[in-house]
Amino acid sequence: MPAPRKYPDELRERAVREVRTSGRPIAHVAKDLGIHKEALRGWVRQAEADTGERDDRLTTAEQEELRQLRRENAELRRANEILKAASAFFAAELDRPRTRPTR
Repeated sequence: MPAPRKYPDELRERAVREVRTSGRPIAHVAKDLGIHKEALRGWVRQAEADTGERDDRLTTAEQEELRQLRRENAELRRANEILKAASAFFAAELDRPRTRPTR
């Protein structure tokens, strides 16, 4: 489970909008709003990626898809390991010589 967010989404959106519309430096907007400037810088970069202005970052949707695919990949790897173990177990059972019960 991800860590709780330090800043509410509304504040994030407001801060990014302020930087993009006012033309003021990120550090000034961050100080006015009581936000760490590097946090705001990351939010602005992510907003730029989401709108297609940046090519060096994944969009939020792409990041979520990547996270989901990694979870699914890990789950499939675990299932594969279980199936391998079961296959080895049953193969050993089939190879074992059968003995007839004595009367």
